[in-house]
Amino acid sequence: MVVAIEWLNEPNPHIRLIDQTQLPHNEVYLEITEVDELVRAIQVLAVRGAPALGAAGGLGVPLAMLQAEREGWSAHELEENIRKIRDARPTAVNLAWGADRVDAVREEGFAAALAAALLIVEEDEAANRALSRHGADWILARTGKDRVRVVTHCNTGALATSAWGTAYGIIHELHQRGALELVYVDETRPLLQGSRLTSWELTQDGINHVVQVDGAASSTILRGLADVAIIGADRITANGDTANKVGSVALALACNYAGIPFMVAAPYSTVDLDTPSGDHIHIEERGSEEVLNFAGASVALEGTPVFNPAFDVTPHDLVSAIATERGIVEPASSPDPRVMA
Repeated sequence: MVVAIEWLNEPNPHIRLIDQTQLPHNEVYLEITEVDELVRAIQVLAVRGAPALGAAGGLGVPLAMLQAEREGWSAHELEENIRKIRDARPTAVNLAWGADRVDAVREEGFAAALAAALLIVEEDEAANRALSRHGADWILARTGKDRVRVVTHCNTGALATSAWGTAYGIIHELHQRGALELVYVDETRPLLQGSRLTSWELTQDGINHVVQVDGAASSTILRGLADVAIIGADRITANGDTANKVGSVALALACNYAGIPFMVAAPYSTVDLDTPSGDHIHIEERGSEEVLNFAGASVALEGTPVFNPAFDVTPHDLVSAIATERGIVEPASSPDPRVMA
């Protein structure tokens, strides 16, 4: 299983992460020793996925502390650089959560900060494996099927986490139980995380799948070709609304119409009880070049206006179940709007 992000001490302390912009054709690793390198890796999506961003935020604090010592930063400069990391992508709550959690122990020294960051990595894998068991149990009970066909969107595997995966982890769990028939992988425009990353991971793990264009996903569901859709989340609000890679809400609408389950899978660290609903989520908008170019070639007239939101929000009443390591909640049927409390 690939390791998306880790802390290494040799030849000098640094963050090592796989450059996901180079996959699936090139397996390239970045050796990160400075804050600006980490921020750039986060912003260009060399590292991505809510849990992996949580690890990046946490590991970024001891990284900044080492750079501060080398370059003689003031206390204010160190704080500003940590803030730069935590705010590098505003929609993904895990990034700020990881940075804040480690920053809280920074005054105890480098060793304490690094230990806190490494604990985030360790806890993430355990959480992913637990939520995968909960999710698989719920899906098999809800569908009543021995083997299920799954639609998924974007990438939620080991590449998007510290290990194992969230929505992908459930798919892997179903596969290991012999309860998975086929995975429909949305290509996930505009950066193709599904076809570049999820398909690559499924191939590595020997899991039967097909890649489909995003525009086919709703039809796949309405034609009765899938039994469940499973996605990840970058933020889950107090009422169960979920922000995820743009294109996710189309799956939820199709599942609702077809009467099949729509599941969101994420570690509990993705739950943001301070945000009451999806209406309060800041949606990151990215550059026009992601839409106007494909594989290095222009696909539109120069200067074409672009609207490029990175995420959309699925209302809680379209979410059949949210799987975290703490268990399952069913926002669509909950009488309590604060279903995650």
